[in-house]
Amino acid sequence: MASATAIWQRRTMTLRISHTSIDSRNAYEQSVWWSQAIGYAEDPDDPNEPDHEECMIISPDGGHKVLFIDVPEEKTIKNRLHFDLRPTDTTRAAEVERLIGLGAGHRGDFIRPDGTGWVTLADPEGNEFCILTGQPELDALG
Repeated sequence: MASATAIWQRRTMTLRISHTSIDSRNAYEQSVWWSQAIGYAEDPDDPNEPDHEECMIISPDGGHKVLFIDVPEEKTIKNRLHFDLRPTDTTRAAEVERLIGLGAGHRGDFIRPDGTGWVTLADPEGNEFCILTGQPELDALG
């Protein structure tokens, strides 16, 4: 019987994720908020404007893109897909405080006794996302 690794190596990849799309009531405002939250930037050759129905932001290394798309309906249920974000150079608590200062809403704490776990927040349109234990905190745990 072939191992999972051998099967994976023989498999031909025909698809890759181009970007993550998020339905929004205001694509421009969401792109601005998320840019501040995660440090992504708009494409300088195609800047986002307040009247745009689609606004893209791109990671500093260009490896990930998030596209916000105007839709007419309000968000009504819990997200089926969300971001899990790990602070790279600060604590989870510091990052939660910063994001709440930007306008995120607090939804719940899921912190374990050992300090790992996450805090669930929501962006200004109510889309949930999680802030995981910061990398410096994980490094300290060993």
